[in-house]
Amino acid sequence: MTTQASAPSPLVLVLGEEELLIERAIRAASDAAKAADPTADLSRIRVSDLTVPALAEMVSPSLFAEGRVIVLESAHDISQELADGVMAYVKAPADGIVLVVVHSGGGRSKAAKALPAALKKAGAEVVECPKLTKPAERESFVRNEVRRVGGKIDGAAVLALIDAVGSDLRELSSAATQLVADAGGTVDEQAVRRYHRGRADVNGFAVAEKAVAGDMAAALESLRWAMQLGVPYVLVADALADAVRTIARVSGAGRGNPNQMAGELGMPPWKVRKAQGQARGWGQDGLATAMRVVARLNAEVKGAAADPEYALERAVLEVVVAHGTSR
Repeated sequence: MTTQASAPSPLVLVLGEEELLIERAIRAASDAAKAADPTADLSRIRVSDLTVPALAEMVSPSLFAEGRVIVLESAHDISQELADGVMAYVKAPADGIVLVVVHSGGGRSKAAKALPAALKKAGAEVVECPKLTKPAERESFVRNEVRRVGGKIDGAAVLALIDAVGSDLRELSSAATQLVADAGGTVDEQAVRRYHRGRADVNGFAVAEKAVAGDMAAALESLRWAMQLGVPYVLVADALADAVRTIARVSGAGRGNPNQMAGELGMPPWKVRKAQGQARGWGQDGLATAMRVVARLNAEVKGAAADPEYALERAVLEVVVAHGTSR
């Protein structure tokens, strides 16, 4: 007995700006349509290149009832007239057609800003594809990628992989998949360093660890090597900020069992245990200073500073000095 594929959603709203996730959402919608109808064809067009009559032609029922997946890209640039055309169609969609609307979530015009809410109200299947900008989000992405291909990865390996590869999700996904295959399913830090020797040897987290330990010479040496190896400024700044904030959170939570504290703090036990050791050299005044430094650095490496390398070096020096500040 064969099982029929469930009917694909006729309206899909892909919401966000992360390109890899957007492409996966479009592929998923296309695969679902092809599972129901192997002849289903995929068409993609930017809304800025589309007219209302052209849209009407694209979504009109086919004489031979072939399935179609129509992707409207950059819908945050949509005009009022075309938005009206889209909404008129979704009130009475044609059989066999899957309409995928890709929207950043923003938009300049009133029509563009209002479109996502209107599509949700019309019953669209929503696929969220937000930009992954925070270290924790990228770490979660790597874990999910490894899990997706049937592997396992520990926390230290996740951090090493991000620093070795960078923040581009396509590269992280490819590296994670390759590592699972090469390491036989279980990825640890040694596996990452073995397959990504070079950038993984000196990375943002290495710089951060030396800085929060108060080791000025080692921190500056690691930073200079990281810059020579091309480690992105943002990754070094993120690692430094993550180290300082983790120490501050763990220090503020008081002493306790790392396994119990992990759930309360929302971080893995190994990270709590490590931060507890690092926190012994910090006073509250020093942590407050370091928090201000990493907050400023975040803006500087994203365009506020004329020379991001100088901004990083200054921040590392200030964090090292803050480490010796009394309570």
